[in-house]
Amino acid sequence: MCVYGGLLKRREVGLVLIDIIDRIVFSTPGPLMLAAVHQRFARVLFLLALLFVAMPMVLSLQGCGANSLARDETLGWSADKLYAEAKEEMSAGNWAAAIKLLEKLESRYPFGRYAQQAQIDTAFAHWKEGENALALAAIDRFTKLYPNHERIDYILYLKGLVNFNDRSNLFTRFTGEDLAERDPKAAREAFDSFKELVARFPNSPYAEDASGRLTYLINMLASNDVHVARFYYRRGATLAAVNRAQAVVKQYQEAPAIEEALAIMMNGYEQLGLSELSADARRVLQKNFPASVYLKSAYDPTVKKPVAVKPPAAPSAFSRLKFW
Repeated sequence: MCVYGGLLKRREVGLVLIDIIDRIVFSTPGPLMLAAVHQRFARVLFLLALLFVAMPMVLSLQGCGANSLARDETLGWSADKLYAEAKEEMSAGNWAAAIKLLEKLESRYPFGRYAQQAQIDTAFAHWKEGENALALAAIDRFTKLYPNHERIDYILYLKGLVNFNDRSNLFTRFTGEDLAERDPKAAREAFDSFKELVARFPNSPYAEDASGRLTYLINMLASNDVHVARFYYRRGATLAAVNRAQAVVKQYQEAPAIEEALAIMMNGYEQLGLSELSADARRVLQKNFPASVYLKSAYDPTVKKPVAVKPPAAPSAFSRLKFW
């Protein structure tokens, strides 16, 4: 933005001069108004005063335009040049600068061969810059425009990463906050993205890593639901606690958190007078977790007891819980 600075004083002087000429020439009656020489002289002075005010402003505006054009070094750059510079900025970790170049590339060459790649890289750069909302917006926009793009597997993977990394930050590492007790919305969205990736593109180079993250997310979501069930149980809402624990057992059979979920079902059914269901829950708990602490003492929802985590019998198995 240009600043007029000292031009304001010159403008004020010019306006005062115009006002004086107007009062003397056009407001004073008498022979002066009738004299042609005086009229011509007054017009000359009036025009000079007008130029005195207008010219610096015009020159200043021209200077603003020239400076603005001079600052934008990318004018006239080809799509190749813009993308190459953006990639250099990304390689150097200058994500904000890279985003600006990518946005210029997309706006100037919306139908070029780099436009789609620029959108993908923009989403990635926003994520690396810590702007998760903008990254997700860019991802959703790309998905709507190009649902059958050849790199849609990467888009699903990137969307999962954005939501996956939303689960933790530097603050939680120092405070020791249990991530299972946080809002699971982002974790569920990450789970859905990774699950779709693995299902639609099992041979994708991102499928293996997505599968590993799915296992982590299953444990996270199961722990979150158990945390809710524990809260219900502690508040005396036994039926709600049992229903939530039952949902954990059905949906997350691979997760270690089902040990506590079965304990909630066993004790909850007993409190509700459903002894047969309580016995069934106890049998399943003993079959799958024979060393569980919940088999030796009554369940206390105010105390987090260590659980006996079973090592996986086979990799990539999502249903190994034995009921009989």
